[in-house]
Amino acid sequence: MSDSRFISRYFVGDGIDIGGKPDPLELYKELFPLARSIRTWDLEDGDALLMSPLDSEQFDFVYSSHCLEHLTDPYVGLNNWFRILRPDGHLIVTIPDEDLYEQGVWPSRNNNDHKFTFSINKQVSWSPVSISVFDLIHSLGDFADVKSIQLQDYGYRYSLPSYDQTIAPISESAIEFIIRKRTSDEVARRGLKPFGLQPPEHLRRHYNQYRLDFSAMKANNQANPPFMNEENL
Repeated sequence: MSDSRFISRYFVGDGIDIGGKPDPLELYKELFPLARSIRTWDLEDGDALLMSPLDSEQFDFVYSSHCLEHLTDPYVGLNNWFRILRPDGHLIVTIPDEDLYEQGVWPSRNNNDHKFTFSINKQVSWSPVSISVFDLIHSLGDFADVKSIQLQDYGYRYSLPSYDQTIAPISESAIEFIIRKRTSDEVARRGLKPFGLQPPEHLRRHYNQYRLDFSAMKANNQANPPFMNEENL
C-alpha cells in the first residue's frame, strides 16, 4: 500500500486474481476503490496454465501471487495471463526469489509443489530449473510495457542461517513484476504512447508558470555554474 499506483493505476476496472485462494485479493477490495470487480480463479475454475474458458482481452488487470511457480510451463502460463488482459491494462505477478526462498536447495524443501525457480536476471544459476524474469517478460513480445521489476526482501534477515523466513509475518522473499499491455497503435509507433490532450486554460496557467520560472532561474544564474559554491552555510 506504500505505492499509490496500485490504487490509482493498477487495480482499476475489472480484474482477476489467479491462484488467489485461500487469501484472495477480493477480501481487500475496499482498499482499491477503482476496482469494479475482482474474480478469484483457483483449481476448481480450471487450469491456470491455459485459462482456456476465458476470452482474450477480458480483464483490465490480471493479478497473481505465488502461482506461476506451480505451473508446468511458466512461459505458456504467463502468455495466457497476458492474453486475457485488455490493452492498457496491467499484469501484476509475484513469484519466489530462488536465492531468498529455495536458498540453493532443489527440489524445494519449503514447498514440494514448486516446479521452477526464478531470478530477476541471472545468466548462471545453481538451480537446474531456473528462469530469468527478463526472459519471461521478453516472451510476451512488443506489447509488454515493463513498469516495475522489484526484489521484495522487506523484513528479510540476511544474517540468519538457511531458514524459510516467509513463515514469519514480516518477511518477504519474492520478485514482483508489473507489465502494462500496449495498444496496437503504440506497438505500431514502436512503443511511443500518444500525448494527452491539452488541459483547460486555468490549469495551463500553472504548467506554463512552472516553465517560465525554470527558464528565468536558468537565465538569471548563467554566471554561476551549479554545484560550485563551497562557501560556509
